[in-house]
Amino acid sequence: MNDTFNLTRFSLLLKKTVLERPVQLIGLMGLILCFTLILYSLVLYSIDYGSAQNISFIWGFIGGGTVLASFVFGYFNTNAGGSAYLTLPASALEKWLCSVLIAGIFFLVIFLSFYRVMDYIFVTAYHKGLDHTSPLYQRLYDHVYLYPLYQNNVVNKVYIIWANCAGVMLIGSLYFNRVAIVKVSLLVCVVLGCIYFLNLAVASALFSNIDVAFPFYTVLIKVRSEVGVIQLPQRAYQMSDIFINYILPATLWITAYIRLREKEI
Repeated sequence: MNDTFNLTRFSLLLKKTVLERPVQLIGLMGLILCFTLILYSLVLYSIDYGSAQNISFIWGFIGGGTVLASFVFGYFNTNAGGSAYLTLPASALEKWLCSVLIAGIFFLVIFLSFYRVMDYIFVTAYHKGLDHTSPLYQRLYDHVYLYPLYQNNVVNKVYIIWANCAGVMLIGSLYFNRVAIVKVSLLVCVVLGCIYFLNLAVASALFSNIDVAFPFYTVLIKVRSEVGVIQLPQRAYQMSDIFINYILPATLWITAYIRLREKEI
């Protein structure tokens, strides 16, 4: 069992991974948080609180989490660095768990904590700046509220997209040695484009006047000036939800572990 997982050895590996590349990991995390703050401020200044909260959370969480995941296995940017990492006295499981902690758990805790504090400061400042004597005070006060990080349809979809994108980046960084984030992004765009047009071709063969055909969720059919939605049967919709929300992310993250083991052989 000690050959597979040892808590002391795992702790030393995690410490080494973070402190050996503080600029890439700690610095990158700080850059993601700064980007989120700046984006929140710019959109707030240009539009309003609702848009600022949505846009900053979506781009900061998905974009930042995806970029961080691509740097976790940054050792493989060079052959020498990759070889040195593979020969570390730690099992593949420990190395994989280390990447899961950094790109998954740590990122979630740090980003969500930062976002909650940042959002609280902005919303509180807005509330305190309102005129208490105005007849519109209560309406304006209720119009701006803390961004719901749970039990929110948009946020739930953001979590799923992040889990899939981060999983893809973890795998891609183990397959591509240099600029993995660029290569994986291009590959994902090509694959998604092929899936979309394949779905569009199948939908067009079954129905006429297809307008949009995103797989699983959105197939729109246009009749004159009206647009209708073609929905999957309830059973098929539930199965696609389970696949995208649970099976696909789990498969991607576990595949990263399998690929890491292959590189050690």
